[in-house]
Amino acid sequence: MKTNQEGIKLLHEFENCKLKAYLCPAGVWTIGWGNTFYADGSKVKEGDEITQAMADRLFEVILAKFEVSVIRALQRPLNGNQFSALVSIVYNVGQGSSLKSGIIRLKNGQPSTLLKKINANPNDPTIADEFKKWISKGSAFENGLLRRREAEAKLYFKK
Repeated sequence: MKTNQEGIKLLHEFENCKLKAYLCPAGVWTIGWGNTFYADGSKVKEGDEITQAMADRLFEVILAKFEVSVIRALQRPLNGNQFSALVSIVYNVGQGSSLKSGIIRLKNGQPSTLLKKINANPNDPTIADEFKKWISKGSAFENGLLRRREAEAKLYFKK
């Protein structure tokens, strides 16, 4: 599966392309369409600059990596909007590792409740509430994350 055009539009709307490295609200060096690392796995660092063409290509490469991780985590088929909304939240939050929680794996190695519900029944209406749980409450970017999660949930349930 691939992220559909509505999913790409949503990602671009919330990520905003920047050609010079900047510190994101979480304090991580970021460039292009919200990328914290390059295609080769190296981290973005202070002073890095890229062209628009490089940013667009990096977006495609990184997006494909997130698509693969989502596909591997799924136990049920999803429609294009459901898949694209799930890729969007994973692109933003991360897939997770033993050190950091993400949508695919929490710190304890278990899948998030969002992923569990999707795998149990992709049409469960309570999935919309799970999107909203991935917001940094009380942070300076809480309102932006709330808007993003609402847009992702809306896309997820769009027919």
